[in-house]
Order: sequence, then structure tokens, then C-alpha cells
Amino acid sequence: MFQSLEEDPAITPAWLDLVKHSDRLSTTTIGDLVAADPDRSGWLGHEAAGIAFDASRQRVDSAALTSLLDLAQQRGVLVGRDRMLSGEHINVTEDRAVLHTALRAPRHAHVTVDGVNVIDEVHAVLDRMAGFARQIRSGEWKGATGRPISAVVNIGIGGSDLGPAMAYGALRAFCTDGLAFRFVSNVDPTDLAEALRDLLPETTLFIVASKTFTTLETMTNAQAARHWVTSTLGDGAVAQHFVAVSTNAERVADFGIDINNMFGFWDWVGGRYSMMSAIGLSTMIAIGPENFSELLSGAHDMDQHFATADPAENIPLIMGLIAVWNRDFLDIPTTAVLPYSQYLSRFPAYLQQLTMESNGKCVRVDGSRVDYNTGAIYWGEPGTNGQHSFYQLLHQGTSTIASDIIIVARSENPQGDQQDMLVANALAQASVLSMGRNADQVLADGTADPLVPHKVMPGNRPVTILSTQRLTPRTLGALIALYEHSTFVQGWIWGIDSFDQWGVELGKKVAMGILHDISVGTSADSNLDAPTQASVAHYLRWR
Repeated sequence: MFQSLEEDPAITPAWLDLVKHSDRLSTTTIGDLVAADPDRSGWLGHEAAGIAFDASRQRVDSAALTSLLDLAQQRGVLVGRDRMLSGEHINVTEDRAVLHTALRAPRHAHVTVDGVNVIDEVHAVLDRMAGFARQIRSGEWKGATGRPISAVVNIGIGGSDLGPAMAYGALRAFCTDGLAFRFVSNVDPTDLAEALRDLLPETTLFIVASKTFTTLETMTNAQAARHWVTSTLGDGAVAQHFVAVSTNAERVADFGIDINNMFGFWDWVGGRYSMMSAIGLSTMIAIGPENFSELLSGAHDMDQHFATADPAENIPLIMGLIAVWNRDFLDIPTTAVLPYSQYLSRFPAYLQQLTMESNGKCVRVDGSRVDYNTGAIYWGEPGTNGQHSFYQLLHQGTSTIASDIIIVARSENPQGDQQDMLVANALAQASVLSMGRNADQVLADGTADPLVPHKVMPGNRPVTILSTQRLTPRTLGALIALYEHSTFVQGWIWGIDSFDQWGVELGKKVAMGILHDISVGTSADSNLDAPTQASVAHYLRWR
């Protein structure tokens, strides 16, 4: 038997056991755990969908892991997983299904939402995307002057930008030659201006990604892009230079886009989970339909692993449980994502939205306030760049930070022994972060006594290593799905709705009110707090 999602997880027997485990392990270091069990990688390391997972450098022992698995059982995590995969409305506050997994299911699959097999609809959109992508890639699609497209600009924000931008960067080695790709999200006019600086209207295609076609930042940038095109080519050029990813056919048509070039998606796909839907149109154009299919297949491989693997060997489950362990029982508030791959430079930013927008909640699904920690802060930069900036704090700062280190064994751009050097750095950082270096070891290196305290590394910083042989569309898909499911596990344990984002909405509403005040030139708005009125007044003076 397990708790309902609305109940407090902190009263489960497993949670209470985990409190005892954290007390028991409070003076035990990762070094102690490794010394006592050199074969930890055997039960804390698993492989699935081309991703190897090694949590042997986490500050957890077998007894604590057993209690974490008990917590998953007592909280009904696997039942929740099955409800999600079957299309139940687990997004409680919006009364929606959560089916990003359906985006990568094969044609023969059957997933019903409100009586409709959504797989047929998914593949109908994918087929239309593939046909359009081939037209752009082959040069068959022509702009208003008869010239083929040579640049694609994706205009979106949040998941409509972070996913496509991350995937393009990650899969540059698989992108077609002869096509430039730009990504515009910030309403700051500089973002669009810089994206267009060396482009020509007659050879540029814009993808406007907004489900409602009303998103303020996206539509502001889209209108500016439209003016850039029409001021040179005329209003009639819009249909050849703009396509939409949206569900609002009326607004798309009003913009001037042919609704035959509108690619839809569904309310059971949250923005931060949408990069494998039509939101990924720019990705499909960049890497081709066949490679996009591989991306979907890699994610589906991890979906299947999450759906079927034994809990003790289920990578997303264990990863999510360890994240809860670090956040709630070891009091570690943040996780650094450190990809030792230049191609994954945007992956930490992508995960920021995925994890923090999903689990940055302080109330359970029934509205009751939590009295335990939820969503950790995720951030990071590629190695080895970060080693020369913030790693100092990781190693010797007063805050303990957990790390996910991502390693790719084979470079797509081999150059001498540079890949070996890169991986050696990654493994060295994982070792020192977790194992540390004590005063005796520092002295043995011949360090002068006064410098010894400065060179001691406390260690005991938890590290997970994720590795893959190559960064391909398929392994990228698996890596994304791994983090998606880990995020789900954490949210289900905490009893929060990982699939809404009400905290984003209020800021948008207030911004519209302030924009009105600015447009009429007043700072005396009784609906605003006094500091905001003062800031508006200051801006109006400087403007």
C-alpha cells in the first residue's frame, strides 16, 4: 500500500528511516564508503539506452539506498509513472495528461488520452515536419525572390527556445552544411538585431513558436522580424518566409502565415518537455528527419527502461531518489551540471528550466504547504572552462554542492590526445571533489607547512558520472529523457505538481500593467508597490 500524492511524504516510515540514515552517515565521508566497499560501482552503477550511470561517489550506502527505494514504493512512484505513461491527467492543477513520452513512441504504439489514440496525431505531425524539412534542406522551398533558404531563425522563449537551441548546439556534428541557424528569445531588441546582422530577408526563414500565438516576447520579436522581411520584400513575402508552431490558426493566419505551414502540438505537452514535438522543427531541419527519428528513438529507449527496469537497476528512479536524498537529508541545495563536451554547452541551461520550473514549488498538489525542501538549484558550464572559474568554490567553498559530470568517450573532432586530456580532467575532478585530499597527503607532496591548509581539499562532495560512447542524436535523446524522468521521480516523492508553472504567469501579468504605465508616461499606479513606482519613474526619466 502507498500514500496518496496529497499526503505528507515526511511521515512515511521510509522518510523517517532516511532521517536516521542521514544522522548515522553524518560523520562518514565518501572516502570512508569507498574504502569499506571498493565495488560500489557494481550496485550504484548501471547502463541503459547508451548511457552509463555511476553514483558510487554519492554519500549513500546500501542501507540508505534500500530506504530510498522503500520511499519510492511508499509514495507510489512507479504507480505514478504508469499513470503518466498511460495518459491519465496527473497534471492536477491544469487537469491535463502529461505525455511527452508519446512524442517519441513508435507508430504501432497505442496511448489514449480522453478516448483518442494520440500516437496517430503525433506521427501525422512528424510526417508533415519531415516533408517540410526535406523541402528546406533540398532547396526546393524558395523565398519570395525565388532563392532557396540559407538561414533559419527560431523565435520562441522558454521551452520553445531552450530545447531547440540546446539540441542544435549538441548535434552540430550532424547538421547539414549550407544552412545557418539562429535562436531568438529575449525581448531585448539586441537579441533579434544580432541574429539578423549578417542575414538577408530573401534567404531567411522564420519559425515562430508559440502555442497560443500570443506570447508577449515571442510575438514582439515575430512582428519585428516580419517588418524586417516586409520592408524589403513586401507583405506578400510573409507566407514564404514564416511558418508557425502553434495551435491558434486564426492568429497565425492574421499574421500572414499560410495555415498549411502551421505545425501543432497538444496541451499534454508542457513547454519544457516539448523539444521532441513540432517545437523541434528547427532541429529536424538542421539534422534531417532520419537523425531526428534517432533522437526520438533514444528518448524512447530510456522511456522503456524507466517503464520496465527493476527498481534497484532503474537509472532514472535511482537518480531521482539520490537527488531527494541530497536535497532533503544531506541538505545540499544545488547541483552543478558539468558536461565535458563543448557540444553540450547549453545543456545546463536547458536543465535549469526542466528541473527548476518543474519542481520549484512550495505547495503540494492539494495546495497544502510543504515543510521540507523541494527542487534543487541546477546550473553549470562545460569543463574544462569551469575548472578555471567556479570549481574553486566547488572544492573549497563553505557550501556543499553536488555535481553531475557528463563524459563523452569519443570526440566527433579528434585532435591528437586532446580527448584523453579532457576525460582525464573530468575524472580527476570527480575524484578530488568526492575523495578530497588531506593534510598528510599534501605534506607528502613536499608542500611547506604554512601552505598546507590552503591546499587541503575537504572532498565529500557528491558526484554522479554520466557517460556515453558518442554524443549522437540517439544518446542525446536518452540523456534528455533520463533527466525528465528523474525530475518526475523527485516531484512525485515531494507530492508537488511538476507539470504546471503558475510562478511564471504572475510576472507576465504584472509586466503588462507596468508596460501600460510606461506607455502613458505615469509612475503613479496605485496597483504597484512603492519601490516599483519609484523604479518606473526612474526609467521614465532616463528613457
